[in-house]
Amino acid sequence: MTSPTAPSGPFEPETVATSPAPLTLTPTQWRRHADEHAAHADALTAAHRARRATGEKHPVEDFLYEYYALKPAALRRWHPGAGVRLAPGPDGPAPHAAWRWYTTDDDHAVGLDLDAYLADRAGTVRYVRDLLVATAARPAHLGCLGLHEWAMVYRQDDVGRRHALPLRLGREGTDAVVERHAIRCSHFDAFRFFTPEATGRNALQPTRETQPAMEQPGCLHATMDLLKWSLKLGPLVPGDVLLEAFRLASDVRRLDMQASPYDVSALGEPVVAVETPEGKAEYVRRQRAFSERAAPLRARLADLCGTAVGGDRPAPQPSSPATPVRIGVASQ
Repeated sequence: MTSPTAPSGPFEPETVATSPAPLTLTPTQWRRHADEHAAHADALTAAHRARRATGEKHPVEDFLYEYYALKPAALRRWHPGAGVRLAPGPDGPAPHAAWRWYTTDDDHAVGLDLDAYLADRAGTVRYVRDLLVATAARPAHLGCLGLHEWAMVYRQDDVGRRHALPLRLGREGTDAVVERHAIRCSHFDAFRFFTPEATGRNALQPTRETQPAMEQPGCLHATMDLLKWSLKLGPLVPGDVLLEAFRLASDVRRLDMQASPYDVSALGEPVVAVETPEGKAEYVRRQRAFSERAAPLRARLADLCGTAVGGDRPAPQPSSPATPVRIGVASQ
């Protein structure tokens, strides 16, 4: 089973110009950005779209689409980001002119109307900024071992299970792993799926209200949520940032299931046996790598939010052409 993987190097925020004047891309430039972005997004979503056409399900790769209500069409739509104008071509303004929160200037160049956008989304932008900044300020906790997935099936019969996959260690073996380990899940959107018998075993009791105070950068789900925040911020997020958030979330999800109690061998996935010393070491190593990879992306998103609601317009910051797609199983 193949899947989209990370780019060859870590995400690098683009160099930001110091001039406050909006950057205007020529029709040739913005069409190249848009076309390459769409082609890259199509490659990343090809397997999912093929399965959707036949009604097939994949418990690892389809998770992001289901959990975040992500549509492939939303991923392939390229946004230049605030502070970038798209010059008109021979056939008129850029298609963004018809999109929500965009405006067309007197010279027919199109760009994000930040005032109109913030009139509708300022509260969301501030919340995301504050959450991301607070998360980045905390040390990464790397000892959770993915036990949130085990706690979601603890003492649960097969009927209520979230995934139609067999348990690798069986029912008793799975419960024993939960009972032998200390669980310290800080992420509410994982904790809320714990079975009733498992909630009291968690050293933390996160809630939606305490999420900004508890989120930490080592958490796999907090890293996957960078995709959620990118989607919620919509046109404020340049296309290259959105695609990196998707690639990162896809790779994190793979580890999430490899280290889970489910037997994913039929899907071609190797097991990270967190009940063993070797599996624990591998999980921590890969979790640390994901935390480091997420840090510049989290900082970029926080900066986009902070600049937007801080009263200053973003400096020109166009998204780069998409990184060539590589398909395969990522190694961390």
